Amino acid sequence: MKQIFIVFTLSLFFAVPGFAQSTPETAKILSSAEFKKMVDTKSALIVDVRTVEEFSEGHIPGAINIDVNNPAFLKEIKKLPKTKPLALYCKSGRRSHQAATKITGMGYVIYELNNGFKDWVQTGFPSIK
Repeated sequence: MKQIFIVFTLSLFFAVPGFAQSTPETAKILSSAEFKKMVDTKSALIVDVRTVEEFSEGHIPGAINIDVNNPAFLKEIKKLPKTKPLALYCKSGRRSHQAATKITGMGYVIYELNNGFKDWVQTGFPSIK
């Protein structure tokens, strides 16, 4: 009986850390250059979490707009497939971080654009209206 308890305890000890590693706790912050690689390779779903008005003034090519402050934000995010990471951005990085916090634990791999769309534009990367 004592051996079974020890084996069970050791199994839990090794299983729990492995499980925790398979679910990322936080988003990875990317520079504009790293983020652009994701855009160029289409290896992630690019999500602009700003308002519709901000999005219409200019956004990263290929981005979809889901406003983090919209009450339906999580409902809209849940419609996105989990087969690709989500690459989030906003104007400066604050709202994308807020969005990443809301999404954490939903099974998505999440990336954030460091310093947001303003850094993207200042770096000289393309945007569309």
